[in-house]
Amino acid sequence: MNRSIRLATSTLTACTALVLSACGGSGADEDNGKIAGADTGTKKSASPSPSATADGIDRPEIKLPADMKNAFEGRETGDAVKDAILADNERRINAVDAALASGDLKHSAIAYYTTDRALTGLTEYTKRAVDKNISWTGTTRYFDRQVTIFSQTSAAVTYCADESRSNAKDRKTNKVTKVKTSPDSYVYYNTAMTKNKDGVWQTRDLSEDRGAQRCQR
Repeated sequence: MNRSIRLATSTLTACTALVLSACGGSGADEDNGKIAGADTGTKKSASPSPSATADGIDRPEIKLPADMKNAFEGRETGDAVKDAILADNERRINAVDAALASGDLKHSAIAYYTTDRALTGLTEYTKRAVDKNISWTGTTRYFDRQVTIFSQTSAAVTYCADESRSNAKDRKTNKVTKVKTSPDSYVYYNTAMTKNKDGVWQTRDLSEDRGAQRCQR
């Protein structure tokens, strides 16, 4: 499959990403309109380069290059638990993008913020992109972020992504491929979150609806 459309930031489906040919399956569920992940367990992954954060958890440091920006709206909900879940969701998104930008999957924080199906899918997706030197530049906006809490260790986060101001970039040559804005520039995500024994909210499963009408605003 040879398609030249926008790199799908932090998605499990590499088939919808820029210049990825002969794509295989993503391992992600199709979006069926239901909130993912009411049932879950807990699992911890190893963390690289830890640094303390306000909640006292030693977390891996994540740095994005100056030309790559994720703009997250609605960070403060008024509920401390929901805010913590959203914060770790942000860190997972940034971890994938940092790996794309650096080409260093081994020392990325992906395994710290994902587990189960999401860990397998995101690792495979990121490796394919890194092997092809695919990254992105610009700004991706995340909005309409909603948290549903099922229990002390289980939750779901749904949100929209606006990729209309980001473009594909060759990591080795720094060549930028401009991508025309289309309905595919807007994505609806549904993620299952689980809290591990160290208090980190990891993404356990993820589905996407690319071109979702609800996000085209």
